Amino acid sequence: MTTSPELRDEALVEARPRRRDRGVDPIPWWLTTIGVIVALYFILPTLIVIPLSFSARTDFVFPPEGFSLQWYETFFTDPRWLSSLGNSVLVAVFAALVATVVGTAAAVALNRLTSKFAGFLRTLLMISLVTPTIVVAVAVYISFLQWHLTGSAFGYVLAHATLGVPFVLVAVTSSLGGFDQTLLRASASLGASPLRSFIRVTMPLISRGVISGAIFAFVTSFDEVVIALFLRSPTFQTLPVQMYNAVTHELDPTISAASTLVVVVVTIIVLVPQLIGTRRKSR
Repeated sequence: MTTSPELRDEALVEARPRRRDRGVDPIPWWLTTIGVIVALYFILPTLIVIPLSFSARTDFVFPPEGFSLQWYETFFTDPRWLSSLGNSVLVAVFAALVATVVGTAAAVALNRLTSKFAGFLRTLLMISLVTPTIVVAVAVYISFLQWHLTGSAFGYVLAHATLGVPFVLVAVTSSLGGFDQTLLRASASLGASPLRSFIRVTMPLISRGVISGAIFAFVTSFDEVVIALFLRSPTFQTLPVQMYNAVTHELDPTISAASTLVVVVVTIIVLVPQLIGTRRKSR
């Protein structure tokens, strides 16, 4: 009795010992320990500041003694804190808008270029990420003095937008990595203009990168203090500058309440879009 070659091959395959699925290798204990230590290092200041904001004392004592909301009441009733908070939100919103428009336009344009000059331009736009903030602050201050922009909201927006552009550029460039250019050619073949193709085809596909970049630009502007110290004026200063003054010029425990609010707001702004995106993916 003879067997066909197909049957012999199937018999040989079944006779071979099957490899066991090893799965994912477990994380070493030392790597887990290092991760926990690093996480605690970054979280520890927050775990100290938040309890201090509910302290009943008028100085900084940890662990806090008593429970009081007086520092939150001071924050929401003192015109200095409210004015600086409004200035920070105003500057951060407009700086994020400018950075998002410029960063998105730059990312789309550079994605279509293949020459070495495109890489040079991308590096030039990213240089503020690696340049020390104090160097950027000095350059901005010297330039803005000549342009009479120091102490103005417009000057803050321009300076902070410069810091936000690299974050938008990175996020949008990452989204464009999997973008199919044939979709634009198909849109053009159907008679759509470049602007209409960008709005109806490109933007929906890179919207997550644009939103992520805008969030990082907003947070960067809202938390920025070095450039704000150079550009401040008696009539216009942001919340980080007011917090700096509360520590250096006077011992004001209201800074603990302000710090807690900043941490909570920034955390919500960063985490909520991610949670919404995760829910949409699960559906």
